[in-house]
Amino acid sequence: MPGSPTPRPTKALDTYALVGTALQLRGTPYVDGGASPRGFDCSGFTQYVFAQYGVRLPRSVEDQYRTGSRIDPKSLSDGDLLFFATTSNGASHVGIVIGSDQFVHAPSSTGVVRVERLSSDYWARRFVGARRIR
Repeated sequence: MPGSPTPRPTKALDTYALVGTALQLRGTPYVDGGASPRGFDCSGFTQYVFAQYGVRLPRSVEDQYRTGSRIDPKSLSDGDLLFFATTSNGASHVGIVIGSDQFVHAPSSTGVVRVERLSSDYWARRFVGARRIR
């Protein structure tokens, strides 16, 4: 159900391991509607990575944007979700913070899961918010 609280894992979320899992998927092809290591779209990627740690995220970007806690961009930490307006005015793209101004995501424009910088002109202009799922 959209806007429902995220079911919590039975133990604390290991964000170090979560980021490691996300980075191991670099190079996986973009597939519209994809949610497996055979191919991901952006929200399928975040949903899959978090599921490996017992956290169920909603499937759509919009629903993921309503999940967890809103956080100040100055307080980002590994494993936080970043949201961007790429195809519409609201949140339409999502990635996972991996530290040092970087995030990993499944962008359709490049065709594979990859790492980008939040401070790059393209992403900074499209940033709409961040959420913490813990």
